[in-house]
Amino acid sequence: MTWLTDPFSVDFMVRALVGGSLAAVLCAVVGTWVLVRGMAFLGEALSHGMLPGVAIATLTGIPPVLGAAVSAGVMVLGVGALRRRARLSYDTSIGLLFVGMLALGVIIVSSSRSFATDVTAILFGDVLAVTRADVGGLAIAAAVALAVAVAFHRPFTALSFDTRKATTLGLHPRLAEVVLIGLVTLAVVASYRAVGTLLVVGLLLAPAAAARAWTRHVASTMLLGAGIGAAAVLVGLLVSWHAGTAAGASIAAVAVASVVVSRALAAVVLRRTPTPTPARAVAPAAPRSAAPSREGA
Repeated sequence: MTWLTDPFSVDFMVRALVGGSLAAVLCAVVGTWVLVRGMAFLGEALSHGMLPGVAIATLTGIPPVLGAAVSAGVMVLGVGALRRRARLSYDTSIGLLFVGMLALGVIIVSSSRSFATDVTAILFGDVLAVTRADVGGLAIAAAVALAVAVAFHRPFTALSFDTRKATTLGLHPRLAEVVLIGLVTLAVVASYRAVGTLLVVGLLLAPAAAARAWTRHVASTMLLGAGIGAAAVLVGLLVSWHAGTAAGASIAAVAVASVVVSRALAAVVLRRTPTPTPARAVAPAAPRSAAPSREGA
């Protein structure tokens, strides 16, 4: 069992495991609603849209998380402005802002010759460099996301199925949509430190998608997704330690692979589970006709 215990005998691997597991919990809570609402494209766009803010923050010496939050906020506000004023569809607005923010980030990075090593950490993450402060921030973000998900469970559910009915019931679907977008932003910004902007979407979507093969309720999907995400972090770190691969990319690859494994196992179990045969309806016996009378014979 030394192959399992030796990697976690050093402090930075323990911090990576704890920080990655907290990111998995955060992403499972938010990713479940991302799957239900079909917001995967928004999550991917936000992860790429953070690049200009992180780049500027790194160059100016301010905390990168603050730059990522500001950049993601600009992205969300820009999408809303394009939808209202330019009358573009939701996915078109996201696509335009996604390309624009990514292009701006590349321009900022290319203008600095000393930025090559930093951009690698931004894009692909450095979970092995997670500090105690990062772990604390992830714990707070996970707690906030869980509290908001509990408080807005009914509005989120109504928003996912019937917006007009949610309005009729006084559940404020517009507010629920804004809060849900805020949760996606929180998950992406808080988790990019562990797995990077390019790979955070994998941790946001894959564990929840793997759990969805076994569950049908939001709460159970979140719980199982968090477990699958934490397992992906553990396996990814072990692969990275023994194979010498990038830790963030290994975690994301294991998370995506878990979807394939989970769906395949669910299909096998479903195939082997006998389908109960419905009981045959027994037709009522026809009443016996009275024997013919022999009096007239």
